Amino acid sequence: VRLEESGGGLVQPGGSLTLSCAASGRTGCISTMNWYRQTPGKERELVAAVTFGGTTNYADSVKGRFTISRDSGKNTVYLQMNGLKSEDTAVYYCNADGRAKCGINTWGSGTQVTVSS
Repeated sequence: VRLEESGGGLVQPGGSLTLSCAASGRTGCISTMNWYRQTPGKERELVAAVTFGGTTNYADSVKGRFTISRDSGKNTVYLQMNGLKSEDTAVYYCNADGRAKCGINTWGSGTQVTVSS
């Protein structure tokens, strides 16, 4: 599986951004697609997840502000981020979890999101 992320950038507090992650290759192996984020000196944390069946899960810190969605036809997952705060500043990574089906777990290269005035 290969992942290509896009959509990061600089946004003011309260603004919105949408991240995209397009998967290619052995996409039939993917059970769940996830967005993680990481800031310097901290562990990578799960932000949002969506299963093959469409079940979603969010970190408490983003509930009500972020929405994860999946276009299965395009093998693409999106993260719509609204009401952005300075603490959302991080490198965001797309993850395709195919461990259950194929024993693979793939990460994107990351995209920087900076929330600042």
